[in-house]
Amino acid sequence: MQTVAEIMDPQPVTVAPDATLEEVVRKLQEHEVNGLPVVNAGGRCVGMITEADLVIGDEEGDLHVPHYIELFGGLIPLEFNGMKHFEDRLKKATAARAEELMTEDPVTIGPEATVKEAAHLISAKHHNRLPVVEHGRLVGLVTRVDVLESLARD
Repeated sequence: MQTVAEIMDPQPVTVAPDATLEEVVRKLQEHEVNGLPVVNAGGRCVGMITEADLVIGDEEGDLHVPHYIELFGGLIPLEFNGMKHFEDRLKKATAARAEELMTEDPVTIGPEATVKEAAHLISAKHHNRLPVVEHGRLVGLVTRVDVLESLARD
């Protein structure tokens, strides 16, 4: 069974946490990818940013204030976890840098892991790509397609 190191991209396109959204979009377009690891100056993968992070979507297609009631001088949201959901969407809508939009502490895998382990992790976490890290530093990127191609060959 192959290892992740054998099928990963050892030089993935990345962005810095302080990258502008324009830079993120440009890299996604130029390299025809739909997600990028966010890597700090020390080479650590601190997040992932995908096309889905760049779009705010819901049934109404816009950002709206949650429904609430006023009780004893305070506001009580009427939807479960409504305020947290609203705060997350507001943060996303006003983000100007990759670090404000990225998913922090992404699911990662080590280069010594098997392709089967990568397949299980990608499937269980519903991800299309996994940063490959060794001692906390980014050493590559493995995608769902990489894993599927490897499994098809075996």
